[in-house]
Amino acid sequence: MARQHDSSPSGAELLARMRAGGLTVTMSATGPQCLLPPEVDQAVYRIVQEALTNVTRHAGQASAAVRLCYGPGELTVQVDDDGSGPSRPAAVPGLGLIGMRERVTSLGGTLTAGPRPGGGFTVLAQLPLSGRA
Repeated sequence: MARQHDSSPSGAELLARMRAGGLTVTMSATGPQCLLPPEVDQAVYRIVQEALTNVTRHAGQASAAVRLCYGPGELTVQVDDDGSGPSRPAAVPGLGLIGMRERVTSLGGTLTAGPRPGGGFTVLAQLPLSGRA
């Protein structure tokens, strides 16, 4: 989530904005970090951005954890929150999860998202480092 290209905000700036808005969020990375292809880097940024935005909109008083796991030929992005979920159903369902899934599958990856056992929500994306389907 280094955003090594274009003039878009960095991952650190995204996390700082979310924290300034009142969200408690942590970030960790495991595995040998590498320079990501631009399309993978952008996908990671957008997935984290959308997942954290969903936490602020739907999870109530929650904290979130962002985890990046660099593996051989693959990057796993996981965003977990410990929130209670929306206090009432949305009148119009959002398109955030659909957009994340489309972005990930266009790169040949997979995305799962749903409630966590015991409460909260998880977004889990697995992206090939090649950046191509």
